[in-house]
Amino acid sequence: MTDLAWIDPLLRSARPQALGALVRYFRDLDRAEEAFQEASLRALTHWPQNGPPRDPTAWLVLVGRNVGLDEARRGKKREPLPGDEAISDLDDAESNIAERLDNSHYRDDVLRLLFICCHPDLPAVQQIALALRVVCGLTVKEIARAFLISESAMEQRITRAKSKVANADVPFEAPGAIERAERLGAVAAMIYLVFNEGYSASGGEAHLRVALCEEAIRLARLLLTLFPAEPEIMGLTALLLFQHARAAARFDADGEIVLLDDQDRSRWDRDMIAEGHALLEKVARHRQPGSYQIQAAIAGVHAHAARPQDTDWSEIDQHYATLERLQPSPVVTLNRAVAVSKTQGPAAALALIEPLAGVLGGYFHFFGLRGALLAQLGRLDEARIAFDRAIALAHTPAEAAHIRMHLDRLMRDGEIWKSRQKNRAGDGGAPRSFSV
Repeated sequence: MTDLAWIDPLLRSARPQALGALVRYFRDLDRAEEAFQEASLRALTHWPQNGPPRDPTAWLVLVGRNVGLDEARRGKKREPLPGDEAISDLDDAESNIAERLDNSHYRDDVLRLLFICCHPDLPAVQQIALALRVVCGLTVKEIARAFLISESAMEQRITRAKSKVANADVPFEAPGAIERAERLGAVAAMIYLVFNEGYSASGGEAHLRVALCEEAIRLARLLLTLFPAEPEIMGLTALLLFQHARAAARFDADGEIVLLDDQDRSRWDRDMIAEGHALLEKVARHRQPGSYQIQAAIAGVHAHAARPQDTDWSEIDQHYATLERLQPSPVVTLNRAVAVSKTQGPAAALALIEPLAGVLGGYFHFFGLRGALLAQLGRLDEARIAFDRAIALAHTPAEAAHIRMHLDRLMRDGEIWKSRQKNRAGDGGAPRSFSV
């Protein structure tokens, strides 16, 4: 075997379990990472000659452990372990370690590794960066490009995060049932944040962040494998699949965001959508509703509609009402207002979001939606003020340009509405969706 392309997927898939086992063994994140990297380099040498091992993870754990012990003994000026030539044939050792490191060990190791990245002392950005570096194996350069900051700045963030973890009293024993439930929620939230970092990209840099969405989905599927009966993990995985299924249609040829109503739905990934619907059907049988499940149900309604006008906005409104009860949030109410505008008209939606002006005074989506509703009601002067405020609150120039383009179109729609109102009474219609 001379083509090395087949090795990378094996290393990537084995990384969480192998690195987690090495962290448990060495109780040192940096040493475990170094041991895994060295084991991966040796895999590039041995696997093309001998073929892939029966259990790549066990192979990497054994070699990484030996390498780590070798380095420790060298540092203490003791006799080193045998070199590469003595461990080139690992069949027997691999089988033995595979038996010892059974699924229950892997389950705890991966969960521990993910939870280390979710240490409560770390800011959310550092949690995500550490997870992408340690669990996903992305390079510092790749992570820096995804966050749109310099490589040196990202290196500092990851170093600070590792330092906090090293100085914290992080337990390395297998978590009990209660701790496991608590860790599961933290890990799920981290995966959700990783996905959002990629999904919320805008403008010409968006293509650099698709990898974050893909890594989040990979982690969600891994977590679902470890906890196949957890309804919220099913819901989380379905939600990410529905959202990412639209990736190919979310941007035009110039890299600008295309709103949901304008997307070419033939470009949506139907396999991902089918997988998401299958998970929703399975999770419904558990009758344990949670926020990820409800968000997935909302995304599933959008994914099911062949055309924008086929969207069942009444069902979406009901889902958002349930989400408001389970997880009260001004942003949830703001999103529900879009569904209300479709079912009850812009006046009802505007009345729903007006009380949010104080708490969402710095949120550009609030002013974007408020401007759209005002334009539909013919209150164009107020709409222009809201639109200008939305543009001022945009996070990037590309985002501002995107909002300006679509809000200008909404203003034109409003002008048409106003003209029609001079001739006949109308119902005001409903604003276009801001969903992407």
